[in-house]
Amino acid sequence: MRPPARRGRRLALPALLSLLTCSLAFALVSKDVKKEVKQSKNLEKSGISEKNDIDLKGIAFVIQSQSNSFHAKKAEQLKQSILKQAADLTQEVPRVLLLHQLAQQEGAWTILPLLPHFSVTYSRNSSWIFFCEEETRIQIPQLLEALRRYDPSKEWFLGKALHDEESTIIHHYAFSENPTVFKYPDFAAGWALSIPLVNKLTKRLKSESLKSDFTIDLKHEIALYIWDRGDGPPLTPVPEFCTDGVDSSCATTFHSFLPLCGNPVKKKDIFVAVKTCKKFHGDRIPIVKQTWAGQAGHIEYYSDYADSSIPTVDLGIPNTERGHCGKTFAILERFLSHSYDNIAWLVIVDDDTLISISRLQHLLSCYDASEPVFLGERYGYGLGTGGYSYVTGGGGMVFSREAIRRLLASKCRCYSNDAPDDMVLGMCFSGLGIPVTHSPLFHQESGSQPKSTEKH
Repeated sequence: MRPPARRGRRLALPALLSLLTCSLAFALVSKDVKKEVKQSKNLEKSGISEKNDIDLKGIAFVIQSQSNSFHAKKAEQLKQSILKQAADLTQEVPRVLLLHQLAQQEGAWTILPLLPHFSVTYSRNSSWIFFCEEETRIQIPQLLEALRRYDPSKEWFLGKALHDEESTIIHHYAFSENPTVFKYPDFAAGWALSIPLVNKLTKRLKSESLKSDFTIDLKHEIALYIWDRGDGPPLTPVPEFCTDGVDSSCATTFHSFLPLCGNPVKKKDIFVAVKTCKKFHGDRIPIVKQTWAGQAGHIEYYSDYADSSIPTVDLGIPNTERGHCGKTFAILERFLSHSYDNIAWLVIVDDDTLISISRLQHLLSCYDASEPVFLGERYGYGLGTGGYSYVTGGGGMVFSREAIRRLLASKCRCYSNDAPDDMVLGMCFSGLGIPVTHSPLFHQESGSQPKSTEKH
């Protein structure tokens, strides 16, 4: 589900700030990368390739889990796999933590707010914090072998390195002169922080609050924060941290298949609402109809003008140049008040969003529509200062009927018709204690795909 690039307005200010500072950043990172290359040539001479004594009790595993029942179950399965491997190796049971259980604060998924907790809890008895996603598969013996190459008394940031082939809006056009120089971790392959680095980052977090307003691509933003314009370590690529698993030496692999949890959800159980306006009836709606609309069991086009040739539904909300909050809430209210009682799911998309209905049917088979599910690509706003998460609207927003029922039963509404609908929804659901459920199968910004610097 990948829409064309759009909605740069929310990133305009951060992008501008980035452009003002990227030349300095590029110079600093280029110098730092050259230093790292020189250091890497002297690794064996410096003794880094010597085996450092480490066992499982020296690693705290953190699974980047979510509270939704499907994701929590997947994370628990990974936890049990790690514990079983430890038992088979007759090693002391390691600490395996599920991220969604560590803190109730809204921004826990962004990792950085939890570093002080990790520093206090694990700095005495652990050497590493190892992070992974719920679909990451870990081979414990190979992981131990890989980590033993790195002196845990030093500051290390380890992972499978990605880089941008070209500057992108979601990374605020950072390093626009040469975006390939900056490396950030592929979370799917797992990534690790040494305890000395965790302690250093904790001191920084205590002395200065997180400044970023928006959390867009967490892996890139964490790497930027750790690098700290050259005052912190860049990412060190670890060849055993893999995603494709073609090499027997891989300590990690990743199953990125489309999940299927039983029979796909039937088309009749999914209602698709397309937001449009009169000026786009002639150019955007025909593309929707020629590409994916025919796959949908139920679809309606909501506009500021009733056009019988499409047909569109006039919601009585004037078109706005941005935001569309009034239109979105009108769609939600119509879904509950009209004769759609037997339809479990509502999907709201823009008229320039592309969807695969068949893939959506497979994905939704993993979720319980009786739960309050708010699903899509997760962004964050002001999470360092008590903000909220939200589903970015350009990639499509999926609601279970129960989520809509709870939302409309509350008093949370748009403060204006042109308020940003996705952000207002995020704020409302946060206030109701209903978390955003993130799926990497939704995409707000097409952009260029990051490239791996390692081949396995």
